[in-house]
Amino acid sequence: YPSENCPAGYVLEALERGMSQQGQAPSPMKMLPTFIRSTPDGTGETALLGASPGRERSAVVLGAEQGSLMHHIFEIPVNIPQGPGEALFDFIAQCLKTFLGEIGSPETRLPLGFVFPFSCRQMALDKAELISWSKGFQCSNVEGKDVVQLLQAAISRQEVVALMNNTVGAMMTCSTPQKPCEIALVVGSGTNCCFMAESRLLELADVTSGRMCVNSEWGCLGDDGALDNVLTPYDHRVDQESSNPGERRFEKLVGSVYLGEIVRHAIITLASEQALFVGKNTSALANRGMLTAQQVLGIMDNENGMAKAQDLLESLGLQPSEQDCCRVQQLCRAVVSRAAALSATGLAAVLSHMCYSRQQEQLMVNVGVDGGLYLTSTRFGEIMRSVVGLLAPECTVNLVPTTDGNGLGAAIVTAVALRLAAQQKKMQQLLGPLQLSHTDLQRVQALMMQEMERGLDKERNAESSLRMLPTYVCHTPDGTERGEFLALDLGGTNFRVLAVNVSQENIDMSSKIYAIPTAIMQGTGELFDHIMDCIIDFQHEKQMRGQALPLGFTFSFPCQQLGLDKAVLLNWTKGFNASDCEGRDVVQLLRDAAQRKRVGKALKVVAVVNDTVGTMMACGYHDPKCEIGLIVGTGTNTCYMEEMAKVGTVEGDQGRMCINMEWGAFGDNGCIDSYFTNFDRQVDEKTINVGKQRFEKLISGMYLGEIVRHILLALVEEEVLLRGKSSQKLKNRNLLQTKFLSTIEAPGLSLLQVQAILRDLDLDANYEDSVLVREVCQIVSRRAAHLCAAGMAAVVEKMRESRGLEQFTVTVGVDGTLYKMHPYFSQNLHKMLKDLAPRCNVTFMQSEDGSGKGAALVAAVHSRQSNQSS
Repeated sequence: YPSENCPAGYVLEALERGMSQQGQAPSPMKMLPTFIRSTPDGTGETALLGASPGRERSAVVLGAEQGSLMHHIFEIPVNIPQGPGEALFDFIAQCLKTFLGEIGSPETRLPLGFVFPFSCRQMALDKAELISWSKGFQCSNVEGKDVVQLLQAAISRQEVVALMNNTVGAMMTCSTPQKPCEIALVVGSGTNCCFMAESRLLELADVTSGRMCVNSEWGCLGDDGALDNVLTPYDHRVDQESSNPGERRFEKLVGSVYLGEIVRHAIITLASEQALFVGKNTSALANRGMLTAQQVLGIMDNENGMAKAQDLLESLGLQPSEQDCCRVQQLCRAVVSRAAALSATGLAAVLSHMCYSRQQEQLMVNVGVDGGLYLTSTRFGEIMRSVVGLLAPECTVNLVPTTDGNGLGAAIVTAVALRLAAQQKKMQQLLGPLQLSHTDLQRVQALMMQEMERGLDKERNAESSLRMLPTYVCHTPDGTERGEFLALDLGGTNFRVLAVNVSQENIDMSSKIYAIPTAIMQGTGELFDHIMDCIIDFQHEKQMRGQALPLGFTFSFPCQQLGLDKAVLLNWTKGFNASDCEGRDVVQLLRDAAQRKRVGKALKVVAVVNDTVGTMMACGYHDPKCEIGLIVGTGTNTCYMEEMAKVGTVEGDQGRMCINMEWGAFGDNGCIDSYFTNFDRQVDEKTINVGKQRFEKLISGMYLGEIVRHILLALVEEEVLLRGKSSQKLKNRNLLQTKFLSTIEAPGLSLLQVQAILRDLDLDANYEDSVLVREVCQIVSRRAAHLCAAGMAAVVEKMRESRGLEQFTVTVGVDGTLYKMHPYFSQNLHKMLKDLAPRCNVTFMQSEDGSGKGAALVAAVHSRQSNQSS
């Protein structure tokens, strides 16, 4: 970054202060949002109108996003710039009417883009209030009013879609789909710069994603006095003679309106000091406007400059010597060179900001340039390139001259605006059903509570999509558990065996992970033999063979539990489909395998639990208020401690029992079908359990990437994404894992990095595609978190009501990679849960190794209870 003590550092500081707008003195750079969020992508074909009032004329252009079709230039009458505002807008409206008549479409209604090259405060793409006039305009009754509304009132048939200033028009005109232009600089009668800024940094606009073009209004730099050290006495005189003394100080150093006057005052001073025109009558120099910027640029010329200087000075009656002509030429070169260097200084500050905010080490960018100073002076451009290279060496800049930055630019902005509006409409049609309202979530919460009540009722249990399975775990740890235990953890493609030592000080564990091949996961009954082989290997490695330690078995699949050590597998999930297991007691299957391996006496299974119960027990050891377990990872499930009096499916009404909800199946009876989108149905249709685990397929990590993939395919088909270019790679199932969402949504990840990730997947994504993909990921993950919150709100409210409490405090033990690894899932869940269950104070505790440790603790609690009973 440039130092704040140099002009570039000052510009950079003013730029960032202007974007922030908080807790600091107002910045001279207004940094006005333009609400233009994209450059042309080559897909616009609609016929459009563009209109632009300038210093001396008003241009009306008919064009499309890909180029101009025809135009007509109308001279502005001399009385309009200083007359009533109504007359100006009536004149523009008449020009439009005349132009439409010329092209044979007097009754045609076309979208209109309006270049308004004056300082405006923009509230939307089609709404902007004039801050102040410049360039010789001073129409009355316009400042502080919406200029789009004023123009609209003067027009009967055209709809004003977009308003912009000439700097933005220059940027859009110079931009092509292959080479987007992201900065524009105007150096003419006035000066200004606009650039595509990161929206998250622009606090004046309520937009946090993507980029937005910002109009810097940098002509006002120095109005706070910060450039006083570079102002000369000649600059002060020019400022005092202007119509707005003390304002737009930077523009008065750079703009062509003022360069001739700066040279004139310098010549007057040199003449008074006898350094020029010695003994000559210099009274002609007192006339303001006697030297124009065009004449200054002509005098600078190496070949003809001396002759032009002599002709001009002789026409003023100064009878110059050769030395006089030479010194005037040097003076002209110095003033113009300073203007070019200052313009480059401002541009370098913008480039440094863009490079830093995009987290790039190098920045390559096209800069559209308009204005007479740059376009008519080769030397001006050479100086700019040289100074930019010195001040922003990390940036490679291509200066692109514009040919019609006003009318055509207006048409292009209009085309882009219409394209984005059409895309947004398609996005809303596709993604709207995924964006659940607060009322939707309250409805899901109510349905969940209704299904819970049915599932707990002995007579209506079969009607419910929630199995509400008793676990026979009736106590959580109280801290007095002691001893050595074994634990098994089966819940996915990896299987763990653990040795757990529970002492007064802590819990010590050692474990080993064993892979379960796909052939065994979906095989013909070898699964439990494979598990026993793993246990035997572990005992041998840990020198534990022959020890009959109490064993807790975490079995993370839906089971009908008939006792603490008896659980009948209801159905496989998570890609498992081993035959001859469903409908059988998994503990007995394990014991049978032990008999076959001749180690039956060494296997002492005392408890079988699922991973959700294990998580609750593991966290309950550290927090007695932990009475809920939640898993949000590859799959999702919840358990909680219910009042026995409310559990109609088991005998007894004293105390509490942990209920395994198996909430992944919530909605399998059709009760949440209205919240299933076409994308969810497409994902469901390709699973091995079509129509089952409906809630899980909306929430868990196994499915979110596929939901996103199907949405992206639909966006490509609708020509919203990838410019409608079909991607074969995107058609591959499971291309996007859930970690893809976590990565794309990571805070601090620039959209250029998102673009790189997409290109690594062979997706020809541009910057705008990256914005859309991130938005899709955010919508899908937010819906998952909010649905999880609705389910959890039902659980905590059910517990509160069952216990007859006005307020309820509880801790949720939680595990799962989606909850732990996704950057926003947990906070979206917590915030929505607080909204949906305001009378419950819920704390979340992440489980450390909950599945294995929890199983051991269930065994430990069982041993403690058994010892107390005996």
